[in-house]
Order: sequence, then structure tokens, then C-alpha cells
Amino acid sequence: MNVVDHLLGGRGGDSHVAIVETTHGESQASHPAARTVSYGELVALVEETAQRLRASGVIARTSGVPRIGIAAPNGLSHVVLALAVLKAGGCVVPVASELAPPEQRALLAALHPRAVLVAGEARASFGGLTDRPLVSTLDVAGRQVRVLGAPGGEADARSPFDEAALAALDPAFIRFSSGTTGTSKGVILSHRTLLERVAAANRGLGIHAGDRILWLMPMAHHFAASIVLYLAQRATIVLVGSTLASDVLAAAHRHAATVFYGSPFHHAVLAADGSALTWPSLRLSVSTAAALPLDAARAFDARFGVPVAQALGIIEAGLVAVNDRPRDRPDSVGPPLPDFAVELRHEDGRVVATGDVGELYVRGPGLLDGYLWPFRTRDLVLDDGWFATGDLATVAPDGSLRLVGRARTVINVSGMKCFPEEIEAVLQQHPAVAAARVMGRSHPRVGAVPIAEIVPRDAAAPPAAQELAAHCRAALARYKVPVEFRTVAELPRTASGKVKR
Repeated sequence: MNVVDHLLGGRGGDSHVAIVETTHGESQASHPAARTVSYGELVALVEETAQRLRASGVIARTSGVPRIGIAAPNGLSHVVLALAVLKAGGCVVPVASELAPPEQRALLAALHPRAVLVAGEARASFGGLTDRPLVSTLDVAGRQVRVLGAPGGEADARSPFDEAALAALDPAFIRFSSGTTGTSKGVILSHRTLLERVAAANRGLGIHAGDRILWLMPMAHHFAASIVLYLAQRATIVLVGSTLASDVLAAAHRHAATVFYGSPFHHAVLAADGSALTWPSLRLSVSTAAALPLDAARAFDARFGVPVAQALGIIEAGLVAVNDRPRDRPDSVGPPLPDFAVELRHEDGRVVATGDVGELYVRGPGLLDGYLWPFRTRDLVLDDGWFATGDLATVAPDGSLRLVGRARTVINVSGMKCFPEEIEAVLQQHPAVAAARVMGRSHPRVGAVPIAEIVPRDAAAPPAAQELAAHCRAALARYKVPVEFRTVAELPRTASGKVKR
């Protein structure tokens, strides 16, 4: 079943509010500009846009399932574009704006999309698309959308994977986490998997039609489960066009938001707000994307009277756990949700004893259908139905989980992953760098940040940190740029010559 038919089928004429889009800071004027769209109006927008995509040939199924990149900021147009692509029979691939142009080009080279849809002001953030010709333009929810084709017009370029095998999975979304020039794989989620995933998640969250969810997270990273879940439950999504605490709280108050789903950073900013604005309608606040610092959790609870429930969301598995007793155990992500089973294992595969650290394995509905690059289906990824998350954790006697680190070298910056090898490769392209090693350092707000050790070619004249940072910014997303550069005489290596991690 097409996921859009499940979300919006039978809702034509439905006057219940689906989306409130604030176009200016709520605290800036007594009557801020905001657009309200009902479910009936959303159905009409999606169907109209899907028809135009089909008519333009963008979704023409010449071979396999057309993969359509979406480069759009948070907003109604992003929602309509994603749903319209799915409705028309395409597969959505978000292109995140924080990726540097070389990373955007690498993602699209691995993807071989039929087209890329670039909405409005998003054009300024997507320098990696400048080599793609303009095919047509569309008006979507009052915003101009540019339809870009393949470089040189080669829309049907040969894919590096089996198109028929991918089509057999019925893909709805393909999410590249990050590291598209390195080891990012492209997580494939089918229509069926998405529906299983949101149903399992909501058995823990309990979102319902009376809820109004205040949304700040980037849709390029969180659309496939979160936005889909809210629409499936006929909730109202309040989109705030600002991250200033005063604007967010004014919007929350004016639109009586009942649920807040944000990062630790968002919770810390709101907790530190010194205004008299309250949030009496708030019933549930969930923190995701990185570990929640205890001081931020306590400050938010003290400020608004609602404890922050830390959650564990994984792109390959969905929402696995949510803390159901955040005041009692604020450093926990809680027990697994009802549909999930978890195990903590040693490196040799043995299950660890209660209280010991082990790698977290999960099993349940909504697990990934496969990886795009290199192409692997679910049965080749999972271990007898279990997914190895790479997270190191402990489990308490009551079943609650606490994350303590990562089993692999990946660095998690506010839920966005970067790979040391990728950053090292960029650093080693600098003419003054002979070798480099990148590691993650714990950070109270974003979880971890990358730092770098470099061996200069000339020990007497090592490159300045500012120079190295500028070199990295030219090729990498900002969150991947090391926050510190240390000059060392040599890097520790194994007996075989590999850099020790």
C-alpha cells in the first residue's frame, strides 16, 4: 500500500488542521503571518503536485522506481513535495542543506536520481547542484520549485546497482545519514516498513488527533518517521520559522502546542529563556538526536513543569526506546518500546550480564529494507533478524537502557554522523599535512565533536588551525569540521601500519 494513501486517503474535505506554518517570528508582531492548512487542503495540494510531476515526466517509470532528490527547507512545501513524489510512485531522497557541495554531488552520484526538486530559498544552500540543468519549474504551496535533471541531461544514466532488485523492495525513502563520500550506505525504507515503523513508535508515544506538535528538527533528517507518524494520527504540526526561544515559546503558547520533539540543544535554549512565557498546554517533551545533559533536562523540567523524555531513534530501526520515567532516571533512554526486543552483546556475540556494557542489538517491526551502496537487502544486513546498532549501552534490572558510547569510530554530532576517515582524507589533501587522525570528544550539548591530530610535513612550520579549518569547511559540512587541531610528531600505529583508533 502506498504510504500516502494510508496517511491521506479518505481525508478530502477534512477540515481538521494538518499544518500551521509560521512565516515570521511569533514574538515580532502582534499578528504574525501564519498559514493554516487543513487535511482536506493538504490532500488537494499533494494530488495536484503529484499530477504535475507525472505530467512533466519527472516520475516516468522508465526503469525501476524513480528516485527524486528533495532539497527544501522546513515547511509546508517540503511536506507536499515528499508526499507528492510518493503518491506519484517515486522514491524520496532528502538532500540535506548542511552538506558541503562536494558531499551533495557525491550523494547524487551514488543515487542516480531521476530529478532533484529544489524549493524556493533553498537554492542558496545547495551549491552541489549547480551542474544540473533546469528542466522545469513548479509552484508548490506558493513556493517556486526548480526541477533539475541529471548533469548533461543523462537522466537515465546507468546505475551502479540492480534497478530491478531495488524496485522489488518497493522503496519509499532512501536516507543517507552523512559521510556520502566515505562509508554512508543509504538506508532503504519501503512503504510497508514506514507504516510498520510509525505504528510501533506510536504505541510508545501515544500521539492522537488532539495533539499539536511543535516542530524544529530538520525535515531532511526526521521526515520519514516523525512527520509521517503525526499525519498518520491526524495530529496538527506547528512549524516555527525561528529557533529563538522567545519566538518558539510564543508560537507554542499561541497555538497551544501539546508535544515538543526536539534536540538537547533546543531543550537547553528553551530552558534558559528568561521571559515570563509559560507552556501550560505541553504534555510531552521528547529529546532525540544526541545524549541529553542532566542539567538541561532538570532546567527544562523546572522551567515548564514537564520532564524531558530522552529517546533512542535509529534510521535503520526507527524509534526503539523512550524514557517512560524521566524524573526517576533522566540519563536513560528508557525501556524498549512494546514491539521491540533488545540484547547487549560482547564482541564475541555473547549476551552480557545485567549492568555490564555491551553493543546494543534490536529486533522488531520497521527495520530497514536494505542499504543502497553497496546494495544489500535486509537479510544480508541483519544477524538472524537482529540489527547491530553500534551503540554501547547498559541495561538496568528494570529493563531501562543507558547509552555509554559508540562501538565504532563514527562521531555523532547532534544525531548527524560523521566518519573520521572521511575528515582525515580531506586533511591529508592539505599540502602542509603529512598525516592525520580524527577522534570524537564528548560535548555536553551535541553529544560529540570531532578533533584532529595532524603530523605536519615541516615540523618547524606547522599549518595554523584557522587555515586547516578553512580547508575543511571548503569540502565538508560544518558539523564535520574539527573544533580543535593538535600538532603531533607522529601518530600511534598498529604493527601492520594502520592508525590506532
